[in-house]
Amino acid sequence: MENGRVYRVSGPVVIATGLTGSKMYNVVKVGDEKLTGEIIKLDSGKATIQVYEDTTGLKPGEPVTDTGMPLSVKLGPGLIGSIFDGIQRPLDKIMSKSGDFMPRGIDVEPVDTKKKWHFTPRMKIGDSVNGGDIIGEVDETGLIKHLVMLPHGINGKIASISEGDFTISEDVAAVEGKDGRRGISMVQDWPVRIPRPVSSKLPPNVPFLTGQRVIDALFPVAKGGSAAIPGPFGSGKTVVSHQLAKWGDSEIVVYIGCGERGNEMTEILTTFPELTDPKSGKPLMDRTILIANTSNMPVAAREASIYTGITLAEYYRDMGYNVALMADSTSRWAEALREISGRLEEMPGEEGYPAYLGRKVAEFYERAGRVQTINGLTGSVTAIGAVSPPGGDTSEPVSQNTLRVTRVFWALDASLANRRHFPSINWLNSYSLYLDELGGWYDKNVGKEWNEMRSTSMSILQKEAEINEIVQLVGYDALPEKEKEVLDIAKVIREDFLQQSAFDEVDTYTSIKKQAIMLKSILELDSAEKAMLDKGITMDKLSDTEAKRKMARMKFVPEAKIDSYYQDFQKSVKDLANMEANKVQS
Repeated sequence: MENGRVYRVSGPVVIATGLTGSKMYNVVKVGDEKLTGEIIKLDSGKATIQVYEDTTGLKPGEPVTDTGMPLSVKLGPGLIGSIFDGIQRPLDKIMSKSGDFMPRGIDVEPVDTKKKWHFTPRMKIGDSVNGGDIIGEVDETGLIKHLVMLPHGINGKIASISEGDFTISEDVAAVEGKDGRRGISMVQDWPVRIPRPVSSKLPPNVPFLTGQRVIDALFPVAKGGSAAIPGPFGSGKTVVSHQLAKWGDSEIVVYIGCGERGNEMTEILTTFPELTDPKSGKPLMDRTILIANTSNMPVAAREASIYTGITLAEYYRDMGYNVALMADSTSRWAEALREISGRLEEMPGEEGYPAYLGRKVAEFYERAGRVQTINGLTGSVTAIGAVSPPGGDTSEPVSQNTLRVTRVFWALDASLANRRHFPSINWLNSYSLYLDELGGWYDKNVGKEWNEMRSTSMSILQKEAEINEIVQLVGYDALPEKEKEVLDIAKVIREDFLQQSAFDEVDTYTSIKKQAIMLKSILELDSAEKAMLDKGITMDKLSDTEAKRKMARMKFVPEAKIDSYYQDFQKSVKDLANMEANKVQS
């Protein structure tokens, strides 16, 4: 180990001397309390360190010890259901050890080293193996089967392997290779800044279904895709992130609370353990990893939390799982980069952010993807990052750099949130660049008419925006009946389809099948109203009909009853046509 001394302290940035043999991004222990830090700059015999803990009271002359290892995470059984801080320290174990307040320099193993897991081999003696191959499995939770993979860089033949109960640090197998015999345990380390290798990346042609109608129907994201959720304070970023974590089409959820307020992370920590996984009926925490890095924690740890989260997601992706990664919010991470850059006295970029902000953001999102793993499985990491631009101004640097690399933009609108319209995703400002690639999946699994229904619905909403500008000039009563009908059906789309209650047992999640039926119903109602206008009926008489009332109740109908309800709705649409036709004849 290389030893040095503290030379200067500037908040979370410490300059040390004497670390002449150290390497970039090595982890160091700083001061008498052995605070965890990472070398981010080497210059003229001085090492610049960003410290991931509070440096209050640290003074020049205190010792600095280089561990010789880069910032890494421990990967193995026991990660699921855990709550970590930014540098993979389990908060529950820290609390049991030190109480409600986290002491500085505390060192706790990320995963339980004493718990025994039942290991079942998938390989036998004499089998040839390479790094990344699956040698066995462990039942990690009631929902997740943990596949034990050979660490990368190890090749050879299985010399021994046995079934039984082991701790994560005990050898379950041995590999005979060029460098001799090497024991294999169920735990491995991985540097967080290095992406885990894959065999190949697959095209983003399978949707990441969320059960949120405005997302799945209008602005879908692909499995392995990337999406940004920018919005001002109070616009519902956290609500959307929670909904995606609960209902997203993934087997594993990694939720990073990056610099979020303590009360918001507390809500997650209290609600997630109580939530039931809708697919299995078991606790949602049985497939969730939480990283709690709140705004009152040291700012430098925000960067570590982002890299820790994406590395954990990649690890489970390599087991063939679809992983949903929620980062809330990347703006807080960018603010940490700005503070560290300022203390390093670097030349600032736009609005004081470092000039390399775009590269950092791109490096994070580019680790998402749907891939063919080295062991032949198919897995994905879908990265969804919330952005908190001041005042909702998405022209600021973090939003713009995020939009350059993500292909989905869910623009949250404070005015919609103020009207209690959730999810408050503005349908005129949002977009998805995955529509063309996902078109084939929707044609095959939903129906040929899906893409056309989506396009028609968007056209109606855009037409409504144009007509509303005219209404502000001439008033609603001066509009032609056909334009009144556009406003009427657009209101149905907004209130009965796009608006969704996260607290209603039925409405909180809508399957893609039910979404297709709802869209089809709205467009059938649209056609019926247009037909009535052609027969001379005015919109005054069509403003309150049984068909429209049934449409308003459809989102609260359980999926098991949706087919019969849809038939009743069609009957009410036909009754509307017949009734109005009789009125015309009489």
